[in-house]
Amino acid sequence: MSSDTNTINTVAFFGYSLSKEGEEEYIAAYETAKLVAQSGRKVVNGGGPGIMFAATKGAKDGGGEVTVVYYDPEHSTSFEGKSGKKIADHEFEEENYIDRTKKLLELADAYFIFNGGTGTMSEFTMAWAVAKLYFGHHKPLILYGAFWEKVIMAFKENTKVRRDSFGVFRIVKTPQEALKALENFESILQKHTRFHHKICEGDECKLFV
Repeated sequence: MSSDTNTINTVAFFGYSLSKEGEEEYIAAYETAKLVAQSGRKVVNGGGPGIMFAATKGAKDGGGEVTVVYYDPEHSTSFEGKSGKKIADHEFEEENYIDRTKKLLELADAYFIFNGGTGTMSEFTMAWAVAKLYFGHHKPLILYGAFWEKVIMAFKENTKVRRDSFGVFRIVKTPQEALKALENFESILQKHTRFHHKICEGDECKLFV
């Protein structure tokens, strides 16, 4: 598929910076990014190791274009740093973590979120909050991994998050499901392109749960 025909042209990858090559989530991120690149889309991530580098490597091996967004905190006592392997096509360097996250959210048209630590969870909740604010013409979230089912159930049972807030993402468990979810979101977006027009109506909204 040519990127010229895509509504979702750039996909961000968020996930565990300490994930190692050969681990399940690392392989999943690599394979998913490779499929995304082969579909004609670009990949963006935080430029670090782990899931971030898996996404970079997968996209490059799939013939795709990659942008990374760094930051270099002067006084941080716990930061993964850069991947140390310069294979991305474009680089940005922001002043702090907040600006880096903001840049990643701005650059992408949709987000893949893998398992991770506090950084990944903050990226997830920020993307989730923004999507809820603009529900109906928001950027979709695709949550990778069966563990998300328990996480989301915990939110439903223990927080005051409104029910419609759960309509901005979909949980997937394989790279193929991830790409299919992206394509499903995109097909809905292409049908409802007018500003402030709901991107799901009736049964279509089930794709977002």
